[in-house]
Amino acid sequence: MIDPAASSRGDTPWIGDDPRFTELRAAYRRFVFPVTAAFLLWFLAYVLCSAYARDFMATKVVGSVNVALVFGLLQFASTFGIALAYGRFAARRLDPLAAALRSAAASHPIAPAPAGRGGDQELTENQA
Repeated sequence: MIDPAASSRGDTPWIGDDPRFTELRAAYRRFVFPVTAAFLLWFLAYVLCSAYARDFMATKVVGSVNVALVFGLLQFASTFGIALAYGRFAARRLDPLAAALRSAAASHPIAPAPAGRGGDQELTENQA
């Protein structure tokens, strides 16, 4: 197992120190945090309207379909829309960064741990 504190000691290369990893995390967060906040606000508005704006939610839109039903169905639609948008975003922006990082990590093998700190023998004994 890789020790995250080892990168500061120089014993083991740690992927978290790579600027590509920082860029990958930042790109992920730039999409996920605002979209999550927007969806939670939208859901909160739906719940609050259902609880406190009953007359508004009971307003008929078409036939016996009211605003509450439309809002409820829009919750499902927005969930699927967000999932599709994230899939496209990840394929376009995150996957290339992750592939580059993965290939860089594969070309840099992990240095063996110094004697007395675990290492390959301990890993083999624990697996047996």
